[in-house]
Amino acid sequence: MAYPQLTGEPGAVALAAQIRSGALSPVDAVEAALARIEDSDAGIDAVVVCDFDRARDAAHVLARSAPRADQPLYGVPMTIKESFDIAGLTTCWGHEAYRNQLATRDARVVRQLKAAGAILLGKTNIPVDLSDWQSFNPVYGRTRNPHDPARSPGGSSGGSAAAVAAGMVPCEFGTDIGGSVRVPAHFCGVWGHKSSWGLIPKHGHDHPAFAGKDAHDGVLSIAGPLARNAEDLALLVELTAAFPLRRTGKPLRECRVLALSDHAASPVDSAVREPVEAALAMLEAAGVRIDRASALLPDLERQQHDYLRMMNIAMARGRPAPKGKRATATDWFDLLDQQARSEIDWAALFETYDFVLAPPAPVLAIEHRDEAVFKGQIQIDGQARSAADGLFWAGIATFPNLPSTVLPVGSTGHLPCGMQVIGPRWADLDCIAAAAEIGAILHG
Repeated sequence: MAYPQLTGEPGAVALAAQIRSGALSPVDAVEAALARIEDSDAGIDAVVVCDFDRARDAAHVLARSAPRADQPLYGVPMTIKESFDIAGLTTCWGHEAYRNQLATRDARVVRQLKAAGAILLGKTNIPVDLSDWQSFNPVYGRTRNPHDPARSPGGSSGGSAAAVAAGMVPCEFGTDIGGSVRVPAHFCGVWGHKSSWGLIPKHGHDHPAFAGKDAHDGVLSIAGPLARNAEDLALLVELTAAFPLRRTGKPLRECRVLALSDHAASPVDSAVREPVEAALAMLEAAGVRIDRASALLPDLERQQHDYLRMMNIAMARGRPAPKGKRATATDWFDLLDQQARSEIDWAALFETYDFVLAPPAPVLAIEHRDEAVFKGQIQIDGQARSAADGLFWAGIATFPNLPSTVLPVGSTGHLPCGMQVIGPRWADLDCIAAAAEIGAILHG
């Protein structure tokens, strides 16, 4: 099954192997990436905070020493989402008021990537406060989807996915609370991983109003990588995880899989449903056992209600809702109880099933708007639906703190379509491995 591709550039692991072999130097790799950015980003606007001079300096320093065993990304150029701190660069989350506020230290993920030998070229675009499935703001402007400049690359890690899809860099790091890694991967036809909550600490990923105050990781929100293949995702997760993860090594054909390609709470447009169904049919033809329904599924409509409420309270940091009502401490503890019950319900499901397959979103890449998507509606086969309903497919994995890997599975017209592979908590590497097997079956 084909899907649109924009670049034949190597991924991070392959590029690192070229550099280790001597075919390229770190300087060569950085200069080539900068040339690609300068050549293609004018029409995309993905890389919005540039650190090119320091990247060149870092490449020259790195080239004077041989790669070490603990540097699997030796010489690999990459970018990172604007909301992560890099010392000396702006972190403004799209706010004019913070556009000149410079970070004083690197985020934890940035330190880990640098320690592994990566060279950070700069940072990629986001929506204001990371709260949209578009990536535009008054500071950096609008990022366009490399497949169709009239459409969004997704958000909030939209600049991240666009940079990877267009071949500017081999990999990236974003964050996800409402599909902010998974939806851009889906919209742009790349791979993305929503990590188990708590696996990858987000220290140094703080709203600029709280910069330098060592804010804790918020509920639901995670850090996760984007790339053009599963091998790169797995490496990036292992490099940034707070503790080692185990792999089961169970082949996909020995797994029991549950597929959800539609739901009454959030109907899926045929432009998404048809490529996903075609992918599921190919998997079944290849011998993968897939169920289409199960009594073990939690009450997903209730979960959606609780997820949206928890996310809105968390992102507002407890400020009153638009109607003026403020959540109480009792409300919050009730939500934590509901989340714990959801985790238990999903754990029970995963005693029978190895993975759940589902769309990452109910639509393909949306056309640009001048207001946030979630203030309006989306069209599902010609019928208007509240855009917030579309968060259902993100919330399936987010509310119970589960890992989910998105891979491209097909297309409708010129727009790519993804599918998410959800597994038990801490089964991040198994989700990525299953996605790799699915990709091999679908694309050879």
